[in-house]
Amino acid sequence: MAIIDSNRTAPARWYQRLGWLVVIWLGSVAGLGGVAGGMRMLMHAAGMSSH
Repeated sequence: MAIIDSNRTAPARWYQRLGWLVVIWLGSVAGLGGVAGGMRMLMHAAGMSSH
């Protein structure tokens, strides 16, 4: 006798997947900006400014 798995959920809709992609992309861009800003502050504190 076959067992039917009734706990399976439907795949996410395309706009939900696109939304998560945008959220992850924005988070990575913000994280990279934070790291770059921190490095810039450290370099400026060490006297490595460009002006």
